[in-house]
Amino acid sequence: MYKIVLAFRYLVKRRITYLAVLAVALCVFIVVVVMTVLTGLVIDFRQKNHSFAGDCVVGTESLVGFAYYEDFMKILDGKDFVEGISPVIKSYALVNPVGTERNIDVEIMGIDPVKHSRATGFGQTLYYRKDDVSKAFEPAYDANLLGCVIGIDLALRRDSEGRYPYGSGPTEMALAISCFPLTAKGALAKGGAGLVNTKTFYYSDNSESGLARVDGSMVYLPFEQTQLLCGMTGPVKRVNAIHIKFKPNVRLEAGCEKVTSLWQSFRQEKGGEKQAYLLEKVTVQGWKEYRRGFIAAMEKEQTMMTVMFGLVGITTVFIVLVVFYMIISHKSKDIGILKSIGVSNWNIITLFSGFAFLVGLLGSGVGVFAGWLFLLKINRIEDWLFERFGFQLWDRTIYAIGDIPNQVDAKVLAVIIVSAIAACLVGALVPSWQAAKQKPVETLQVTQL
Repeated sequence: MYKIVLAFRYLVKRRITYLAVLAVALCVFIVVVVMTVLTGLVIDFRQKNHSFAGDCVVGTESLVGFAYYEDFMKILDGKDFVEGISPVIKSYALVNPVGTERNIDVEIMGIDPVKHSRATGFGQTLYYRKDDVSKAFEPAYDANLLGCVIGIDLALRRDSEGRYPYGSGPTEMALAISCFPLTAKGALAKGGAGLVNTKTFYYSDNSESGLARVDGSMVYLPFEQTQLLCGMTGPVKRVNAIHIKFKPNVRLEAGCEKVTSLWQSFRQEKGGEKQAYLLEKVTVQGWKEYRRGFIAAMEKEQTMMTVMFGLVGITTVFIVLVVFYMIISHKSKDIGILKSIGVSNWNIITLFSGFAFLVGLLGSGVGVFAGWLFLLKINRIEDWLFERFGFQLWDRTIYAIGDIPNQVDAKVLAVIIVSAIAACLVGALVPSWQAAKQKPVETLQVTQL
């Protein structure tokens, strides 16, 4: 009982203790705010990549693509774990707005909008045709024209608040899209002066995936037309990828393993076909692996920030160590009295460890509450700063960020609180051990009193 009473007494009576509590609270506040915002950004970025790719992708990096995809899609279509399948053609092209001399380097993606929306989140990225994705390639100003969906950052520019200046409908605009068709061997499909296939499409909608590299470089085209442009038609048609969505009760790893097994069997069956060599370059990847080049950079930044704030926690350890050393040096009389009545060294250590626990608990509690309160109002604070001083944490004209993430994760909070308390216990360890080694005969001498 005396250990609890003394621990609370030291906590309340010694003003220097407030310094330790304040240091813990400040560190916890900073870590809670930064980790919540950063974790929110990473989660949001991962979700957007997942939505863009679907659950699983059977594909190749080669612009030539692979054949017999229709046969494999029939196999997938009969499986009870598959919810959506979308064949996709990907290539690079030049876009020339008709009537201008400007050429823009873009990526083109040939899709069936209905199938692709079942396999990915494509339908939810549209603005004008979100409620009827089957009309994604039908311009509202003339349904008979051949339409295309443009990445939002290619078509419009965000304002300072991150909003796009949408009109009542897409602007009437013709785009001449040109690319090099390739044979199954990778050679140019056309010779002479007409090496390039060019076709005119009309701006029908925007796609806002929230991924800067996609929205700033991607043009979506009708599937069959893209096959013609890229030279992937003929007796044996080709695609670059098949995007797959699993049913909700199917785990990602299990679903990808099933698709891999089906693909291996399929490739063996097609081993004697004329273009079977194209199947050797095809891989089966879950969305995380498929988009790892983009996700890994963001996750690496998160890891680096975690390490940096771990170093901040070490600072807390030294602050607590100094504070406890000063407190114990002024409490030698109390320690001498306790030891003179038979209190063991272990009990002395647990006394000051309990004191350290209270400092960590109180400091982390104050820091968590302050961090939660700040995160609750962080977007309003940023809006106020922008209105008064023109300051934004992220420039919305550049970064595809809406509101700053402020959803606190209970697991992250628990880890932060436990780490703060552990840091206090570590910081108090050496002073507590020194206190336990003190001898009553020395501390209770008249000259010491």
